[in-house]
Amino acid sequence: MDIRTGFFYLFSALLLFAAFRVITARNPVYAALYLVLAFFQASAIWILLKAEFLAITLVLVYVGAVMVLFLFVVMMLDINVDALRAGFWKHFPIAATVGVLIALEMAAVLMGGFRLGEERSVPVAVQGPTPFSNTKELGKLLYTQYLYPLEIAAVLLLVAIIAAIALTLRQRKDSKHTSSSDQVRVKARDRLQVIKQAPTMVAPQPDPVPAAAEGKA
Repeated sequence: MDIRTGFFYLFSALLLFAAFRVITARNPVYAALYLVLAFFQASAIWILLKAEFLAITLVLVYVGAVMVLFLFVVMMLDINVDALRAGFWKHFPIAATVGVLIALEMAAVLMGGFRLGEERSVPVAVQGPTPFSNTKELGKLLYTQYLYPLEIAAVLLLVAIIAAIALTLRQRKDSKHTSSSDQVRVKARDRLQVIKQAPTMVAPQPDPVPAAAEGKA
């Protein structure tokens, strides 16, 4: 086993550990941090596969932007962890079954690639003398062969963004909510009332103290 294979197994083991901790961590902030660790390990595996553009994109976009926004949302929302974990063991058999099926499918797809020899696993960029750009070839594939999956992924991300905004705009007991439509329809006479008052007023005289009260004092 060469050093490249050793790094692959190391990064894969850390990726599996981080992914397992994402779904088992009790604190949502810790789960998000483990997800960041999983992203870093996936980018390292992509670098081993000579997909530098995908690795850098994963770090810059997901770790640098999406996960930071996700951490802010998690810390701003008042999440009831006990309510979220109430039905965990109830749905655990279905989740475990789906996870095993996905793992078997990925293993069936990737086992053929593991059996290939070292000569066939070398990319065209190393074999051919002509200049080769991973970014250019990836762009051609995304906008020609995988155009519809790319559009579906974009729609899913848009739905996720709208759902995140809807979660942050829910009414909370510890914050005041103001309707923007009411602010637009407001008029001056509804906010300001002018009261006419005399420029000078006689000061009220104090009430005289009764004699009986003075004698008692």
